Amino acid sequence: MKTTVQNIKSIITNSLAVLICMFSLPVLAQQYTSNATTSVIKGTSTLHDWDMKSSTGNTQATFRVENGEITGITALTFTVNAESLKSSKSGLDKNAYKALNTSKHKTITYKMTSGTVSKSGSSYTIKTNGTLTIAGASKPLNLTSTATLNSDQSISVKGATKFDMSSYGVIPPTVMMGTIKTGDSITIEYNGKLTK
Repeated sequence: MKTTVQNIKSIITNSLAVLICMFSLPVLAQQYTSNATTSVIKGTSTLHDWDMKSSTGNTQATFRVENGEITGITALTFTVNAESLKSSKSGLDKNAYKALNTSKHKTITYKMTSGTVSKSGSSYTIKTNGTLTIAGASKPLNLTSTATLNSDQSISVKGATKFDMSSYGVIPPTVMMGTIKTGDSITIEYNGKLTK
């Protein structure tokens, strides 16, 4: 009987020790999301510069957070509905959707394959290698973003990247029956506030 009581006490003691350790360890992997990531595509044309904007991008990321610091990133995906991108010219939008073949390829996506985080002052530099898919074509793309860990534990992320539309098989759209032609090179700027 005495042995049984000792065994029970030992099991309870060990279980409590495990629970204490679990709750005292910092949370290393935390998932963050945003359904309102803003993305802006900026380009040029023979008439003037143009941009298309969406504020409905979906971002999902998994960060390693330890002792109040971002120490790593293990996953990142971004998706935006291509037809949520709007400019001030409906004609440009229509031709852009045609160039992106949005009837068949509804979304633009980015998926990280690897990433690193480094701290600089009060912000963090996130470098990711991944794949960007536009109009059904997927190409490797490296991104460098700036992140801030806010007091409410949300993470603000912003950055930009530049590439040629033709590298994804997208023919730069035209307006007014081809009299206004857009340049091949575009810049995508993005920013969002990610929460747990």
